[in-house]
Amino acid sequence: MSELKARVIVDMKSAMKAKDKATLKAIRMILGAIKQREVDERIELDDTQVLGVVQKMAKQRKDSISQFKEASRSDLVDIEEAELVIINNYMLEQLSGTEVSTAIDKAIADTGAYSMQDMGKLMSLLKSQLDGKTDMGVVSALIRSKFS
Repeated sequence: MSELKARVIVDMKSAMKAKDKATLKAIRMILGAIKQREVDERIELDDTQVLGVVQKMAKQRKDSISQFKEASRSDLVDIEEAELVIINNYMLEQLSGTEVSTAIDKAIADTGAYSMQDMGKLMSLLKSQLDGKTDMGVVSALIRSKFS
């Protein structure tokens, strides 16, 4: 069993003992998503794959929050934001903007990229280095701004 999945299970038991219903609900959603992927793919997920599930859930919450804000549904925004806080507990420490920019500059120098045609090469290199540590959509936008 992956360390991250084990940590989620321990946190679930703690939330049950503390009778923290909101935290328990969010943790059960995380565990459910992990188990669903394990059943679908007939494998036991490692830490990297569990982190991928958690990242996907965080992205879904962020998308939902923006949509609920547009629809003026502050009640649902509050629920999604509370879930996002709990989901973020299982994410890797996020890099700062300057660290991401430095990594992009280094990747551009290493690959000799000079135009948008090299975007795929850059993104594949950066994904292996930064995945889980930052939002890859932000990385893509920064690369586009550097080449425009």
